[in-house]
Amino acid sequence: MTLLTSNEINVESQAIQAKKAAKILSALTTEEKNEALTILADKLEAEYKTILKANELDLANGREQNFEEAFMDRLSLTKERIYDFSKGLREVVELEDPTGDVLSNWTLENGLKVEQVRVPLGVIGMIYEARPNVTVDATGLALKSGNAIVLKGGSSAINTNKVIVDVIHQGLEETKIPKDAVQFIASTDRAATKQLFTLKEHIDVLIPRGGGALINAVVNNATVPVLETGVGNCHIYIDRAADVNKALSILINAKTDRPAVCNAAETVIVHEDWFESNVAALLSTLNDHGVSIRGDKRVLDEIPGATLAEEKDWAEEFLGLTIAMKIVKNIDEAIEHIDQYGTKHSEAIITEDKVAASTFMKHVDAAALYHNASTRFTDGGALGFGAEIGISTQKLHARGPMGLPALTTCKYLMTGDGHIR
Repeated sequence: MTLLTSNEINVESQAIQAKKAAKILSALTTEEKNEALTILADKLEAEYKTILKANELDLANGREQNFEEAFMDRLSLTKERIYDFSKGLREVVELEDPTGDVLSNWTLENGLKVEQVRVPLGVIGMIYEARPNVTVDATGLALKSGNAIVLKGGSSAINTNKVIVDVIHQGLEETKIPKDAVQFIASTDRAATKQLFTLKEHIDVLIPRGGGALINAVVNNATVPVLETGVGNCHIYIDRAADVNKALSILINAKTDRPAVCNAAETVIVHEDWFESNVAALLSTLNDHGVSIRGDKRVLDEIPGATLAEEKDWAEEFLGLTIAMKIVKNIDEAIEHIDQYGTKHSEAIITEDKVAASTFMKHVDAAALYHNASTRFTDGGALGFGAEIGISTQKLHARGPMGLPALTTCKYLMTGDGHIR
């Protein structure tokens, strides 16, 4: 696949090809789609060296441009990570195909039969940044749910994504799925992305996945409907009745397991009573894991080495081993802080007080809420959906990790016997 210039790229043509392919794809059986995904998984494993060679070009470019460590981690591939892609496709094979499901059915008094049936969305436009795994995950979920997909990855992963899609096309040649069902915009020109924003006639939905700037650009400029995924300014609230061991274990997992992902904790809110009793253990644990602290004045008074949090820090997605820390007098202050700075992604309360837990669960507005558990579970695989196409933080159509059902809509089928109105 050759990298195209802005004069050569024609995103509309690719979208039209995808729309034609979607018609064929929507009529395939579950068995035919599963067979295709299995072939793609095998092909990716067989071609891992080719993919790694392309990835090294992107990594070299990243080093030249001094990309941050967290960014380079998301961009970097290994043989194991590529095999994880394949594993993800095989997991999607095992998932139930939602297309064709009868969601409800009834018969009217006049005898007219009505069925509400789940069907594919049609053509998905996927806009994302430096995560080559999204190329595979999104493709697998789209194809299994009967959708064609137009992929627009970030320029930092252009070489890797091109080769991955080449491999996918090679695999599709051996299946009943047209290779035009997977389109890749092989351009780093922003004009190509802007084209994608406006192809409402051919693309049914756009899904942006990446940082706040990318998501806002899509939401604010697209005429195509957007399934909005969100950045993850996730909070851990340690209540006055929190178990110390649970609180520290959950906080460290949420912050340090994979700090560069969107379900990692970015802010810890601590009840002042718990903080006063356990500040030494809290500081020791964070220091042991290399976590730096940006805190309010109370935190600075009690924790050596902490720096004063600026206003922007409360809304920051650090994506690294930095955490913002705020001390509150009660759960109401904690909820108020989350309401002001949260991104409606994932929020957690650590407490043995059932009333406090219930209050938090009822009054915090987010796609995923946790009581005595890490925010790291907001993930399609962890929740049993298989690979996910993104985590929706909006309230229309889909919310939370978006698996196969989120990539479908419905239509009503009416059967009569000469009925007229």
